[in-house]
Order: sequence, then structure tokens, then C-alpha cells
Amino acid sequence: MNHCVEMYTYHTWANQTILSRIKELPSTVLREEVNTSFPTIAHALNHIYMVEKTWYLVLTGVEMPEAFQACMPLAERMLHSVDEYIEAFRELSNQYNEWFKDQVDLEQTIRLNNPFAAIRDTRLSEIVLQVVNHGTYHRGNISTMLRQLGHASTMNDYSLFWYQERVETSI
Repeated sequence: MNHCVEMYTYHTWANQTILSRIKELPSTVLREEVNTSFPTIAHALNHIYMVEKTWYLVLTGVEMPEAFQACMPLAERMLHSVDEYIEAFRELSNQYNEWFKDQVDLEQTIRLNNPFAAIRDTRLSEIVLQVVNHGTYHRGNISTMLRQLGHASTMNDYSLFWYQERVETSI
């Protein structure tokens, strides 16, 4: 498996892992306010989803300013339950996986017109790794938020994924 694709597979697994942990907790945990980067866990999940969807659109040929505009409303669209977040992330992951199947060259370069930075030639693999890195960063925020709310988080490190993947594939 291509390293970039494996990292995205890890990202999907880590999202589902932390969402599964949140599902074990009282449903109110999504909307309990904390004093951190995001006011609630739901806001953090919306942010991860919105950014991941924006990058997906860029990967599929939409210019970044248009992709950002198309996805901006997602930042405020609060889903009502953990199950809805699980399904939304699962659907987006399926879209990425279909894109990977059609992608011949992840080292292909596109001209990225980032409205927050500048125009830059960027490899598709760099964009995928940006999605993974961004998700990792904000899952860390969510873990901190869970602790602030009095709940344990769950491990979702890449090194744990190595072993989880082996266990799941050997069954």
C-alpha cells in the first residue's frame, strides 16, 4: 500500500476510534462547553470535517477558494448525535477511497491557490498528508476537551494503528 494512502487509512481509523469513545459517553458531551480552542467537541468535529471536505474538493479539481466557499456552511452545521458524525466521516472517507482508486499518480503536482497564503505548486500526496496531520492535531484537542469534561479519551496513535490493523486483518 502507498504510504500516503496508508496514512489516510490511519486517519480514518483514528477518527472512528475517537468517535467510538465519544459514543460511549453521555450524549450531552458533544455540546458541553469547555474553555479551549473550540467551545464544544461538536465544533471541533465540524471543523475537522469541513477542512477534510474542502481538501477533498481541491483533490477532485475544485479551485481552493471555491472549495472553501462551498464548505464554509459546514462549520456551523452541528450534527445532533455521535452516530451522525460517525456516518458523515464514514461517507467522506468512502469518497476519498474512491478517489484513491482512480488516482494514478499521487506525486502529480497541481497549482494550489490558497486564499490564506499564496499560489503554490503542491503534490496531491502533500494535500492528503495535510488532511492526516490536521486531523491528528484536532483529535488531540478533542482528547484534551474530554479530559477537561472529566472523561478519559482513547489512544489513537499511529503506532497503535499498526497493531490494530494486524489484529483486524488476521481475524
